[in-house]
Amino acid sequence: MSLKSFFGMLLAKRVVAKTKKWSENPVITQEKVFRQLIDAATNTAFGVDHNFSSIKTYEDFKTEVPVRDYEGLKHYVERIQNGEKDVLWKGLPLYFAKTSGTTSGAKYIPLTKGSLAYQIQAAKNALLHYIIDSGNQHFIDGKMIFLQGSPELETNEKVPNGRLSGIVANFVPSYLQANRLPSYKTNCIDDWEQKVEAIIDETLPEDMRLISGIPSWVQMYFERLHKRTGKKISELFPNFSLFVFGGVNYEPYRKKLEELIGKKVDSLELYPASEGFIAFQDKQDEKGLLLLLDYGIFYEFIPADEFYNENPCRLSIKDVKIGVNYVIILNTNAGLWGYNIGDTVQFTSLKPYRIVVSGRIKHFTSAFGEHVIAKEVEEAMRLAMEAHPEVELSEFTVAPKVKPIEGLPYHEWLIEFVNKPNDMGAFAIDLDEALCAQNVYYKDLVRGKVLRPLCISPLQAGAFHNYMKSKGKLGGQNKIPRLANDRKIADELIELC
Repeated sequence: MSLKSFFGMLLAKRVVAKTKKWSENPVITQEKVFRQLIDAATNTAFGVDHNFSSIKTYEDFKTEVPVRDYEGLKHYVERIQNGEKDVLWKGLPLYFAKTSGTTSGAKYIPLTKGSLAYQIQAAKNALLHYIIDSGNQHFIDGKMIFLQGSPELETNEKVPNGRLSGIVANFVPSYLQANRLPSYKTNCIDDWEQKVEAIIDETLPEDMRLISGIPSWVQMYFERLHKRTGKKISELFPNFSLFVFGGVNYEPYRKKLEELIGKKVDSLELYPASEGFIAFQDKQDEKGLLLLLDYGIFYEFIPADEFYNENPCRLSIKDVKIGVNYVIILNTNAGLWGYNIGDTVQFTSLKPYRIVVSGRIKHFTSAFGEHVIAKEVEEAMRLAMEAHPEVELSEFTVAPKVKPIEGLPYHEWLIEFVNKPNDMGAFAIDLDEALCAQNVYYKDLVRGKVLRPLCISPLQAGAFHNYMKSKGKLGGQNKIPRLANDRKIADELIELC
């Protein structure tokens, strides 16, 4: 065991012990965070506007602070961009994390000294928990790669801004810098395809042990490595033992990635967002991610089927239930209040609190009242692929076909296969049955002949890559929605083919 591994193990034991302490007292922990947040922001512009000085309880808070998305807080953000202090949080934020928006274009999410510290701490602690859980600390001694956005910042504003992953890249601890790839110069390459080739040049001669990124982009990296060398990843990097990912469900990619690697490796799932680091996988054999209750965020949860009601139920951690689909709402030490990040989650455990990301509140298919969510289509695909082991896919998305030329309406599954099913009809039937098992409303519509069973539209190789490129969203943290309630993405994919 190297000196670095030895001290890594000691640090990991301390961190896990600290996690155990707050996770065994979840309600008290969240009440403490709530009080700290309110007290710290009482004299901010937002705190004055929303009577923070009179807030004593969570019920008071719900009365004073409505649930908002970015549009609802945008006028406060603009005041900060103009240099005004003490608006959402004390002083000015250190940075804005720039993310893709919808109606508002780019979104600028404040990052304060405290919130950024928790982002970095959570990423580090996820790895330390993995060390204790798995006993594998040897990855510390080799090279690590993080496929991420450019670390370059726009500094012409009063508050610098850039991609979250790029901002965090500037704060990698010194003891990891020597092990970390790609280089700063390569990380700054804007064109994703050029960047991947440069990353290959840098990593091929190295002892790569940890690789991190969104699965679809790591798959591209692996495919390019294989194309250049003709070798499996395990031949190129025999000590590669840990794949770290976040942002999307790994299961649809697992088979293809393991084939490219040539062996099974441990995976570690993270749930980071520009708004805060929400959860990470603390156990290899447990379903769900540990909700981070002591990292500067007070959480609220709204049942997804009530979200668009005039007065939806808002719950704190003590009142949630396992298996219910919730919209997750954040209140953070960066000054986000009643903030809807758009994600939906389900609890898999309450001792400790663990969650799975079930989708996006705006990413669903419910043209016929079925309200199918991302978690359900992903699980249906996993089950269908399990029944048809020859199937490999690159990517897929689902959209309703409300007015077909003939016959009943249906769900259209647009799938880019690497290896197609031996029997496409049988695969479609099994996929439809798996979705029926996931969603009783969909099942009733199919059985009641309101919908016909799903239809599969195979797409040519590179379809999703070309679509993302056409949108200027190739690489980094960008990803295709698994499903939509309209045909915008579906029709553009078909047109590109």
